[in-house]
Amino acid sequence: MLRPRVTPCLLIHEGGLVKTVGFKDPKYVGDPINAVKIFNEKESDELIVLDIDATVQGVEPDYKVIAHLAAECRMPLCYGGGVRTAEQAKHIIGLGVEKVALSAAAVERPELINEIAVEIGRQSVVVVLDLRKKRLSGYELRTHNGSRAHRLDPVTFAQDAVQLGAGEIVVNSIDLDGTMRGYDLKLARRMRDVLPVPVTFLGGAGSLADVESLIRQVGVVGAAAGSLFVFKGAYRAVLINYPDPETKEQIVRSALAA
Repeated sequence: MLRPRVTPCLLIHEGGLVKTVGFKDPKYVGDPINAVKIFNEKESDELIVLDIDATVQGVEPDYKVIAHLAAECRMPLCYGGGVRTAEQAKHIIGLGVEKVALSAAAVERPELINEIAVEIGRQSVVVVLDLRKKRLSGYELRTHNGSRAHRLDPVTFAQDAVQLGAGEIVVNSIDLDGTMRGYDLKLARRMRDVLPVPVTFLGGAGSLADVESLIRQVGVVGAAAGSLFVFKGAYRAVLINYPDPETKEQIVRSALAA
């Protein structure tokens, strides 16, 4: 039976752990390996790690870094960044990673989703949709750290990605990234209603109450966050944190019972 998941999302930029606001101005917050060790101790449900340099720079995934992360990680690990071929995805899975995330490469060549699903299994294929609100209404799909817009309907593309073999969809709000103002619940409900696979939402979480609200209003989904789990307090002091198992279980039970 599927359960809601509460997932830290770590961004790697120039070898360090960073946090962005609106996909801009990456702030260095520490060493990724140290963060993984802390999330191990906190018993995180899973972990998403995204290299935000690889696709923009047109380079392959850094397999040495990925292997180091996988060796340290005691929870399911999803890695994304620079993956453009089924062979690369297979190599990453071979390093001990459970899921491979695709974004720009899947948008530019959707058949890649199927090629990777055939190679590693659809349960290990995650497609990340970075979405920004349009001026009048709706959302536009963007890639390359939000710098490239695509004339694709995000909902239709997400549905097509599932048909091609995506086992999970991550919906990431560019507008809310790093703002800690809460999830885009309207978008979350729309995506959850039309997708038959697990969906994880990212962007905007500023408190555990935001996580509870997402699960209460949308259902059994993944609640991912960056700032919530790396900052503490109004002045955004760097502190790697995660709710203890009892607190997390109370949040989930309360949300699902509502």
